[in-house]
Amino acid sequence: MEKTIKLYTLSYSEAKTYWMALLFVVGNIALPQLCHLIPQGGLTWLPIYFFTLVGAYKYGWKVGLLTAIASPLINSMLFGMPAQAMLPAILMKSTFLAFAAGWMAQRTQQVTLLSLLGVVLAYQIAGTLGEWAMTSSLFTALQDFRIGLPGMALQVIGGYALLKINS
Repeated sequence: MEKTIKLYTLSYSEAKTYWMALLFVVGNIALPQLCHLIPQGGLTWLPIYFFTLVGAYKYGWKVGLLTAIASPLINSMLFGMPAQAMLPAILMKSTFLAFAAGWMAQRTQQVTLLSLLGVVLAYQIAGTLGEWAMTSSLFTALQDFRIGLPGMALQVIGGYALLKINS
């Protein structure tokens, strides 16, 4: 029998929203540091998005949005990565991810590999189109699809595993 997974939709008036966002921001700070020990680890594994996906899916788009905005800004200020020139595109993709994950979780009320794949494809496609509009370079905009497929797979499979374990 499938174990029921509790998904939440927290509001900005709840302290739990900020505590959970803080927890996911810490994850989004630690995981990129580990990935950056590998050459092109950030570009390949896309670690800045991982806990945004998990947080938004489990606790709603508001936790996701706080995580999506704070994580890249704090990482950039503390470690210079992502580079400031990349921040607009990463913030845009992170925001798309927070909304997509929160919407999918609320709509389906379950965690499946297919739903997480849909979230990752949705934010990546929307983000690619947005980045193409921002940079006028399709080559640059397609970077996550050229280099980051392992990271997208990690988001789907790792996100699924973490959400199932943390149910």
